[in-house]
Amino acid sequence: MPSPFLSSEEYDERAHELYNEGSYDEALTMLREGLGLYPNAVELHVGVGYARLARDEFAWARRAFEEALVLDPEHEDALAGLGETLMRFGQTPQALKAFNRILELGYSDDVELMLQVGRALFRDGLVAEAKEFFDIAVQQTPENSEAVAMVGYAQHRLGEDVAAEETLKRALQLDPDHSEARIYLGNLLYDREEFEAALFHLERTKPEDHWDELGIWRLMELKKSHLRIKDDDPSLGIWEARLTELTPPADALEEMLEEIETRANESAQAEARTQLELFGALLADLTNKTEGPDRHQVVSRDGRRFEGSWEEIVGAMRDESASHKARTIEEFMQAEARRGFGLTGVLIPTRDAESFLRASADAGLLRIVH
Repeated sequence: MPSPFLSSEEYDERAHELYNEGSYDEALTMLREGLGLYPNAVELHVGVGYARLARDEFAWARRAFEEALVLDPEHEDALAGLGETLMRFGQTPQALKAFNRILELGYSDDVELMLQVGRALFRDGLVAEAKEFFDIAVQQTPENSEAVAMVGYAQHRLGEDVAAEETLKRALQLDPDHSEARIYLGNLLYDREEFEAALFHLERTKPEDHWDELGIWRLMELKKSHLRIKDDDPSLGIWEARLTELTPPADALEEMLEEIETRANESAQAEARTQLELFGALLADLTNKTEGPDRHQVVSRDGRRFEGSWEEIVGAMRDESASHKARTIEEFMQAEARRGFGLTGVLIPTRDAESFLRASADAGLLRIVH
């Protein structure tokens, strides 16, 4: 039954509170109730769009944003929401048109809106376009550490590591407690093999700051290698506990199948190793005759062969790894480096494909034929 005497603004405010609490179903119920009384309230249609978007109901979200724009074609939040929804349907040109319309209407001074649009573009891999919106946010509020940090993330993804490092340091000068920027900077420095600098920043984070295992694994490894902390040192307990929280419980059947597969692979590898070694020199000789100097061959532990440039080989390995198909090459190398360290205790760099593959070979995780 509709709540008596509530204005459309009050419905919107209450729905916002529920949305911010993560109660999307309740927020949607409140918004529907409000629309039953105020069908032309633009803000309520926009709220429905974002509640639907949060529930991954993209078709319904698109409809809600479009209904809002029929009532007010220049509503900036509706344009931003429609752009996000269009990107989920792969309609990038239309999404960019909606986002750019926001700038044309003069909303560049809305920093939160600029960051919202930038994040949506960043998530979909449109990093250069995202950086344009992050830059606008920084121009409006140069002291906003979040906006500055987002520029740094984009610079890193665009391969501008030196600039990214300086930008992230600036974000931390503005807000030393910006944990996400500090973790990102620590990982960036680690990938560049500046391990002491990486340890400096990662040590200044707390377990609850981390929502990904990578930074924790690296911090623990650096503590052991640079501070000579033993594996059973009590100070590592809080980090191991956080790793347990972040690692989903293993499926018993999946574990059993993995163990069977591992045993079968080990048996097959032992049988094939002698033959591989006998023919290794011949294969390398044939490869040198038939392929150019920039072509390589790599054999994984389970006997799969990959050929091409270093980058192509890592890409092929990523594509054949079911658990990493949705990841970028960089994320794949980082995940495999973490797994490799857990298996062998060997530090595997991820700054480029060649270093990653050569270090993986040194760790015994694969073999470079050529």
